[in-house]
Amino acid sequence: MELLLIVAVIGAVVFLVMKSQNKNKGHSANQLEDAKADARQSIERLGGQVYNLVGSDDASKQALADASERYTAAGSQIEQATTPVQARLAKQTALEGLYYIRAARSAMGMDPGPEIPSIDGQKSAGSVTEDRDIEFEGRQVSASPNPSARTPNYYPGGRVAGRPVPAGWYSEPWWKPALVAGAWGVGSMFLFSAMFSGMSGVGYDAQGFADGYQDGMDAADGDGGDAGTDGGDGGDAGGDVDYGAAGDGGGDYGGDWGGGDFGGGDFGGGDFGGGDFGGFDF
Repeated sequence: MELLLIVAVIGAVVFLVMKSQNKNKGHSANQLEDAKADARQSIERLGGQVYNLVGSDDASKQALADASERYTAAGSQIEQATTPVQARLAKQTALEGLYYIRAARSAMGMDPGPEIPSIDGQKSAGSVTEDRDIEFEGRQVSASPNPSARTPNYYPGGRVAGRPVPAGWYSEPWWKPALVAGAWGVGSMFLFSAMFSGMSGVGYDAQGFADGYQDGMDAADGDGGDAGTDGGDGGDAGGDVDYGAAGDGGGDYGGDWGGGDFGGGDFGGGDFGGGDFGGFDF
């Protein structure tokens, strides 16, 4: 009798554990599908703009090329997504692409459309508020709040290799080496300081950028460092993606694709929801 009672208790415990596990799996599956559906809305909006717009000058053509890269990357990310975090990261990539679309429309004299939810690191990085030209390694590097033949390269703002790069138009994608290497190289601190020191509206942090430079030097020496992922950045999902294609590429999502994880973190950038953009083509 006692044996039967023990077997019954064990069976009840096993049943409850399995029921709880199945419930959790079902909840996780629903979260993943919801996150994928949300991301696909932004990806589809981006795709519609990429296929319907044609650049009319160097600035708009480059911005559209960058938007196209984000569209391709977001499509790949959403297909590989196996967690809600990864699906949200695909949405983050699509949102960044929509910023490039907005920039291209502005460069062509078109209405840029409604505001887009901010992407990770964008607000803290700030934006270029004045024209500035500096001499760096024997060449002139320019920044401007507006597109021009002199500044055809747009960046929507965010963190590259753990450091802020303000939104604006630039003469060249000077942040690209940090995207490729995962850390800022020799001279980057001088460039950043000369370009943004004293400029209102930018997230300039001399000591923070110096720390990023030192991290890069440590990584190059084999001493570790953050090599592009800022551990104190509160899960910065990116806004910075190395797409491995032409243009500025964007940044790195933490370089953590290898383990089936896109880099973690949440976007915190709002939600497009299921509505329309209020008469615009987005």
